[in-house]
Amino acid sequence: MTQESDIQVSNDNVFADLNLHNPDEILIKAELVRQVCEIIDKQKLTQIETAALLGIDQPKVSALLRGKITGFSLERLFRFLNALDRDVEIVVKSKPKARKSARVKVV
Repeated sequence: MTQESDIQVSNDNVFADLNLHNPDEILIKAELVRQVCEIIDKQKLTQIETAALLGIDQPKVSALLRGKITGFSLERLFRFLNALDRDVEIVVKSKPKARKSARVKVV
C-alpha cells in the first residue's frame, strides 16, 4: 500500500515554517535561551542562585529554563549572558551571492 505524504522543505527556521509572527526574532531568542540554560546547567546553579545572578525572581528563571521566551527581550537575554560571564558579539556581513536571501543566525 502506498501512502502519500505532504512533505514540505524547511527554510531552516521552524518558526517561519509555522508561519509565526517575527520568526527570526523567535529563533534568535530560542537559541539565546538555550545557551543561557546550557551555561546554568554546566555551572550547576540552582534557580535561586541563577535568579540572584541574573537579577530576576525564581519564577522567571523557571520559565526561562522551560523555554518560555515571551517576556524576555533580546537585550535582556544579552544581559543574562553577560551576567553569566559571556561576551555577546553581533556581526553584520554581506550574504553570499549563492544564497537567495539574507538571514539572522546565532552561533
